[in-house]
Amino acid sequence: MVKAVVGANWGDEGKGKITDTLAEQADVVIRFQGGANAGHTIVNKYGKFALHTLPSGAFHQNVMNIIGNGVALNIPILFREISEIEKRGVPAPNLMISDRCQVVMPYHILFDQYEEERLGGKSFGSTKSGIAPFYSDKYAKIGWQVNELFQDDDVLREKIERVCVQKNVLLQYLYGKDPIDPEELLETIHQYRDMVEPYVGNVSVYLDQALKENKTILLEGQLGTMKDPDHGIYPMVTSSSTLAAYGAIGAGLPPYAISQIVVVNKAYSSAVGAGEFTSEIFGAEADELRRRGGDGGEYGATTGRPRRVGWYDCVASRYGCRLQGCTDVAFTVLDVLGYLDEIPVCTAYEIDGKETTEFPVTHELAKAKPVYTMLPGWKCDIRGIRKYEDLPENCRNYIEFIEERIGFPITMVSNGPGRDDIIYRKSRLHA
Repeated sequence: MVKAVVGANWGDEGKGKITDTLAEQADVVIRFQGGANAGHTIVNKYGKFALHTLPSGAFHQNVMNIIGNGVALNIPILFREISEIEKRGVPAPNLMISDRCQVVMPYHILFDQYEEERLGGKSFGSTKSGIAPFYSDKYAKIGWQVNELFQDDDVLREKIERVCVQKNVLLQYLYGKDPIDPEELLETIHQYRDMVEPYVGNVSVYLDQALKENKTILLEGQLGTMKDPDHGIYPMVTSSSTLAAYGAIGAGLPPYAISQIVVVNKAYSSAVGAGEFTSEIFGAEADELRRRGGDGGEYGATTGRPRRVGWYDCVASRYGCRLQGCTDVAFTVLDVLGYLDEIPVCTAYEIDGKETTEFPVTHELAKAKPVYTMLPGWKCDIRGIRKYEDLPENCRNYIEFIEERIGFPITMVSNGPGRDDIIYRKSRLHA
């Protein structure tokens, strides 16, 4: 069977831990979109890790980890991650890279940096990882598929020349920067080719056989619904689809093969980067939640930037789960909220004096004000609890209130950073 693990909101929901946990029962874990612009934090017996490209199944020796064709592959970052986990005692992961995957080139990263500089105060909050320029080139048909790296030098030089004609005009006359050196780029391609050569394969054929053998395949998504370029808070979005439906395309699977979609959803809200965020909080209230949140605080796994934080948003989460095609909600970092006497939950938006529970388009979202319902807190530490019925009553009431409002079954509750800090529950919505 094929399962997908994706985010309900702005990313940073705790997908790495959930994927790492589900990978114990999986045969294959696939990254199907995105690049090194967002990370997954994982805590296990080896320590704490932030992965940016390597699939979260890397810590399981029984798992084949696949970089799918939909990924923006930054080759040096991938191999740096492999080296780093091996230095910390993790056995070398099983790895396959799709021959149709495309490569982030050094000039993509430079263009990302230069454009953010040019935009100044009107920038998109990019992580400057080259993602938007990469996907722009992919769809302009001047990207580099992994298989192309293995062509003869005369073919590579011809394509490099075509790329340089376009890129150097922009570099010199829009950004005032040095042009790309064709010979230096060719040498980089040679280096990248040599690095990936042992791992390149025909992923769609491999997955077709895995399906025929009834293996369990786990699709690992990056970011969340609100960062999808079609259905998110455009234009403050990423450049590849963050929805589970794209998993079929980004991995090379038939769409009907995906039978379970686990949507990861935080017990409060957080986000890295710019964009509308209706339930965001500020000042001392935000500082306290940020300090207590996540595992070691709410700071970006890729950038280290302080995450924007806010209260749980039923409007955004219901929309996010619906667009993902949610079959199961994994509710994370619930333990963080144990310090609060009362917990605000955003149950509606007020826009131009009218209340709505439907998530609007971005220019309407910019006017939205949160409508809160106050729920009593449980005022204790819930880490270490393994049975749902052992949670404090107010904690269970919080979960069930949110489940009813979003309309999707919460079947996993994470109450700590470790792989074992998960409570499994039977939802009434599954009955």
